[in-house]
Amino acid sequence: MATTNQSTVVAVFRNRSEAESAAADLKANGIPEKNVYIGSYSDTGDSSSNTRTWQETHQHEGGIKGWFKSLFGQDDAEASDSVYYENAANRGEVLLSLDVDDQNVDRVTSILQNHNPIDVGEETTKIGQQTTARAAASASPAPTSSTKTKSKDADLPKSIPVVEEDLQVGKRQILRGGVRVYSRVREQPVEETVRLREEHVRVERQPANRSVEAGDLQAGRDEVIEVQEFAEEPVVQKQARVVEEVRVSKDASERTETVRDTVRRREVNVENLGKGDTATAASTTKASGIDDDFRRDFQTRYASSGASYEDYGPAYEYGYQAASDPRYQGRSWDEVESDLRSDYGLRYPNSAWERMKASVRYGWDKITGRARGATSTR
Repeated sequence: MATTNQSTVVAVFRNRSEAESAAADLKANGIPEKNVYIGSYSDTGDSSSNTRTWQETHQHEGGIKGWFKSLFGQDDAEASDSVYYENAANRGEVLLSLDVDDQNVDRVTSILQNHNPIDVGEETTKIGQQTTARAAASASPAPTSSTKTKSKDADLPKSIPVVEEDLQVGKRQILRGGVRVYSRVREQPVEETVRLREEHVRVERQPANRSVEAGDLQAGRDEVIEVQEFAEEPVVQKQARVVEEVRVSKDASERTETVRDTVRRREVNVENLGKGDTATAASTTKASGIDDDFRRDFQTRYASSGASYEDYGPAYEYGYQAASDPRYQGRSWDEVESDLRSDYGLRYPNSAWERMKASVRYGWDKITGRARGATSTR
């Protein structure tokens, strides 16, 4: 049987305009409007009574108190969480909440971050099957002031999908150009020279003085002489001849092209929370003898400040473990420091990075081979 998990993401904004802008952005990214809830206190308009009413976009049974009850429950540990949001509402700030599936929490969080929500300063709290989560990053405000996970069956284990993208390369035809051949008939003047013959009849009279012959005066004899004149004229005939052929054809060729892209993969890292996590990591370094080196560095670096090794031990362990992480192998400290800072802030929200940075760096250098001993400072 599959387990369906949903989270309620809550963000606090300075005014209703910012909250409604964030809600519109969520809707534009496929979040149903019915899942988004905006609520705030507003003045009634009676300056003498100084009373405030709960204004909301969607009706919740019991007003803001009922909404806090549905989100945080009634246990003392959970009820304490609602104080931060009641105080925010009392200050006139606007609360936005929405129910989303767990796989959409990161996307919703990123959208809300673009609208600069207020960080109410709470840590992550888990009670039973309800989860109230707040990001407490030291560098930037977190949009998800509180989340709560609801499970249909509390006895079944929860699961986080490990997602990998596959690169699939197909082919499609695109028009890259071509040739268009036109054929038309046009006229052009030509000329040829030809010799033509003409005939002309010439009649001449010549004087004569001779005796008449018998036949000259023969009775009944009439003579008619007819001579025709002929002339030549040009006769034009046209004969079409094929003098050239234009043939259109295509040649096809194939080539091999390498397609380069990036695919995403969700990695799920499992770590124990609280003291159990420190003990697990410490057991690895103790077995290798590195823990003694860490303690010597602590004595040189921090003992005079009155701090205890238990405060700095997790930082040494974190740096040591991070240097072995495949994500960071082959990279220098300067290249990974920003990533380590963000990850460390999520794992240890109560520990300041700048105070622990040297310890993390020392643990990192023990793996990468650049540790300079207990007196090293960075």
